[in-house]
Amino acid sequence: MNDTTPDSLIPYDDIVQDALRGVVSRVLQRISDEGGLPGGHHFYIAFRTRAPGVSIPKHLMERYPDEMTIVIQHRYWDLVVADDHFSIGLSFNQMPSSLVIPYDAIVGFVDPAVNFALQFPPKDGEGPPPEEPPPEAPSPEPQDEGSNVVTLDRFRRK
Repeated sequence: MNDTTPDSLIPYDDIVQDALRGVVSRVLQRISDEGGLPGGHHFYIAFRTRAPGVSIPKHLMERYPDEMTIVIQHRYWDLVVADDHFSIGLSFNQMPSSLVIPYDAIVGFVDPAVNFALQFPPKDGEGPPPEEPPPEAPSPEPQDEGSNVVTLDRFRRK
């Protein structure tokens, strides 16, 4: 007998993630159809700003070059829900903006009113920008002879 699980030729993880992204689409479609959010519901939607198909104003791209979180609650307009993306109007610092967000760009969806959250890995092999190597650690501070204290700062990631 072999204890290792064989590699699947069916991309189950991708299929499940697509189905969960469908939850976001269905929820947005429901609030669009009903003309607003029921009760105390509101959504935080985090997405990768440089993902294919994302369209946001230049000033937002400059401020959020990798990831951005929007809040859908009281003041939004022109919510359009399509099969592969949604578009919405939101105000940022009293500046009206139109955003187009593909579901594949979404990395998080939260409805804090009911403690519901979904997190998604980046799609299509895209991940967060590579981490910069940590700066050269300074040499440890000299310790008094016989001291049992060791400075761990040089071993910590910054």
